Amino acid sequence: MTRALVLGGGGPVGIAWETGLVVGLLREGIDLRGSDFVVGTSAGSVVGAQIALGHDLTTRADAQYVTPGDGGSGPVADESGQDSPGADRMMALMAAMEESAAHTGTPEEARAILGKFALAQETIPQDAFLGFFADLVGEEFPDGYACTAIQAHTGEFVVWNHESGVPLQAAVASSCSVPGIFPPITVGGAEHIDGGMRSGLNADVAAGHDLVVVVSCMVTSIPGIDDPRLDRLRRQRDDEDAAIAEAGGTTHHIDPGAAFLEVSGFGMHLMDPSRNPAAYAAGLEQAQAEAPRLRDVWS
Repeated sequence: MTRALVLGGGGPVGIAWETGLVVGLLREGIDLRGSDFVVGTSAGSVVGAQIALGHDLTTRADAQYVTPGDGGSGPVADESGQDSPGADRMMALMAAMEESAAHTGTPEEARAILGKFALAQETIPQDAFLGFFADLVGEEFPDGYACTAIQAHTGEFVVWNHESGVPLQAAVASSCSVPGIFPPITVGGAEHIDGGMRSGLNADVAAGHDLVVVVSCMVTSIPGIDDPRLDRLRRQRDDEDAAIAEAGGTTHHIDPGAAFLEVSGFGMHLMDPSRNPAAYAAGLEQAQAEAPRLRDVWS
């Protein structure tokens, strides 16, 4: 049986939660580093790269998210050192995403709208953003690892892997390039943006594996809320699950628990790094609840 791990997007807060989940599951005897294939999108590309490289996530997380003296409840800077983006930037991004979603052309044409938006925005320099991923400089692109991005000019969906022949640092940075928040990243001679502009999960990239564990930072429904964006998320998830099933695989979903939803404000505060320690703690806590259910399929 082959096992794949899919890690979805979710900003710095999502990185912290996914890291807590992975560390917590390891404490429960479930080592996701044993995955045959890891695919990450945006935040998931960061955590996925660390897993695929075999890095010690526990030590890294303790240094990053657990502040001495307060049990990890105090604010810390995220891996980029950036402040949470202003409401105006987030509103502009939401408007561009709605324009893209309403486009009646091809998926590539719709995504190119977001690429055009990203290319027109003033953000930090590309080299500065690449510096946030300096720990990946010189690392070989791991076999069995992939991350997703979008070619900014054409809207083409790109899956970076060992065979792509591109630097790991640039590939992961491109997967994390949220339009209007961070700069498009030049990889292979063209600018690329966040793979989450196609899907927050891109779980269908793992089609062909027997078991696909899908970790999502986003909910597809909120009680009492009727939102077309949630409808789109549900359809995407269903389509990706169907692609995995058609290839003979089984999907096991790990969705955000109540603690993480509270920390992230149901996804509204995923870019706020002051919430990272609480998100990491929520991941550790949720791992205890997830372990019995996951152990049955993982082993």
